[in-house]
Amino acid sequence: MKQFLFVLSLLFALQLSAQTDSEVLDKIYTTSLKEGKSYSWLDHLSNQIGSRLSGSLGAELAVAYTKEELDKLGLDKVWLQPVMVPKWVRGAPEFAYIETSPGKTTSVNICALGGSVATPNAGVKAEVIEVKSIDELDKLGKDKIAGKIVFFNRPMQADAIRTFDAYSGAVDQRSSGAREAVKYGAVAVIVRSMNLRLDNFPHTGNTGYGDLPPSKHIPAAAISTNDAEVLSGMLSLNKDIKFFFRQNCKQLKDVQSYNVIGEIKGSEFPNEYIVVGGHLDSWDLGDGSHDDGAGCVQSMDVLRVLKKIGYKPKRTLRVVLFMNEENGLRGGTEYAKVAKEKGENHIFALESDSGGFTPRGFSFDTSDETFVTKAQQWKPLFEPYLVHQFVKGYGGADIGPLKNDTIVLAGFVSDSQRYFDYHHAKIDAFDAINKRELELGTATMASMIYLIDKYGTN
Repeated sequence: MKQFLFVLSLLFALQLSAQTDSEVLDKIYTTSLKEGKSYSWLDHLSNQIGSRLSGSLGAELAVAYTKEELDKLGLDKVWLQPVMVPKWVRGAPEFAYIETSPGKTTSVNICALGGSVATPNAGVKAEVIEVKSIDELDKLGKDKIAGKIVFFNRPMQADAIRTFDAYSGAVDQRSSGAREAVKYGAVAVIVRSMNLRLDNFPHTGNTGYGDLPPSKHIPAAAISTNDAEVLSGMLSLNKDIKFFFRQNCKQLKDVQSYNVIGEIKGSEFPNEYIVVGGHLDSWDLGDGSHDDGAGCVQSMDVLRVLKKIGYKPKRTLRVVLFMNEENGLRGGTEYAKVAKEKGENHIFALESDSGGFTPRGFSFDTSDETFVTKAQQWKPLFEPYLVHQFVKGYGGADIGPLKNDTIVLAGFVSDSQRYFDYHHAKIDAFDAINKRELELGTATMASMIYLIDKYGTN
């Protein structure tokens, strides 16, 4: 029986090798759309496990589940790579209001930023000073900031067509606002959520204090965009209003977690590695379906689809589900460290971390200008699937530590116009996922991995 299956597999592989690239891509897309597993995997990850903040029970369960599913695929090897990760917990739900006069308050929606310290048990109440940028703090000076809550209220740039550019242009308020405001005597910071639309959902995300000693850390929270507008409007009428909020978050000791890895050994160049992956951890408000459950299940399904169509890779293909992208990047850093120690030659790494929306293409981070030209020559193969973007740009956070002079890092690009509606908010949940879009993304990623494996990067 085993001999029969081997012969059948060999015939299947020979038949596939005789097909054109266009025919192979058609088979990949058909298999993903008709027999895809990404949606059912994500259903379990989101609805049975839920949020997967580093160091949490959800993250631990996600590691066990994804390893179990990879084991079922019949890959050549599946393993867990240990990595120590931070453990931050949110605690009881946050509470906040704007006080226009004693006893006259308006409740607002906030959430603690990841890595923030708690407020005192009784909360923080202080006057508010609104700024549009970190540079504005220096212009105002300590006299105008000391003892107040700094309200960072620079919106994401609405006319930036590439929404990740809008995010990059505003996110320093969240990531560095508390660290900078404390230098001027601020008692806390409130940050407008990184969101292009007006709604009532606060969006979390990591904040940092740099080298400041713990005694200098101040509470930091995000406020929904609707409530940011309300607060700003009230301040324009009355500079003496006060803001109150209470949060109970806490940073605990680092704990053991894992990257989840599976591979298919290459038949001709087993020492050349091609990676496809996403980050398994998520924030705790929603279930992380778009960020980045989608990228994880797509990456898993890339290997499954290629096996399903009978493709035998020349190079070693790895799926890596990285832990702790959201608040530390420990998983990506550890993976690159171990790869370097083992002398592994990674030639290409593809990350999916822009949501499970309609695929648009790829961006490539490489020092080899000729590779982008080479990739653009594959555009006609993708045009039937309405995939058109092949540009030089960003790869991904988790694969970033692999960067050197020879590797090509690639970011899977999906339509991002709705991404920041959900990003880091409680509405990043499974009901926001479109099955067809998710599976089209899997097929697009699998097609690129196939082409890289067949033709290399040189």
